Amino acid sequence: MSFLKKLFGGGGGSEIEASSEDYEGFRITPTPIAEGNTYRVAATIEKEVDGEMRSHKLLRADTLQGRDEALVACIRKAKQVIDEQGERIFR
Repeated sequence: MSFLKKLFGGGGGSEIEASSEDYEGFRITPTPIAEGNTYRVAATIEKEVDGEMRSHKLLRADTLQGRDEALVACIRKAKQVIDEQGERIFR
């Protein structure tokens, strides 16, 4: 039953927030999501655009075993998205 809850969004994990990092004018806050013994890659990407603070929630299917490993992966994936899309992520 718990498998179905996770599959359909019930009983989700809890976010773990860590220190933010600035990159290319964006602020990245890694927020890996604890799911049992693993952590799902997630982060918040923010930037002030035309005087307005914009925010994008990054959520990946990737899961990792260790919290520290997940934090590094969250930052790495967010940087990759920024490099590929820039401010277009806010559209």
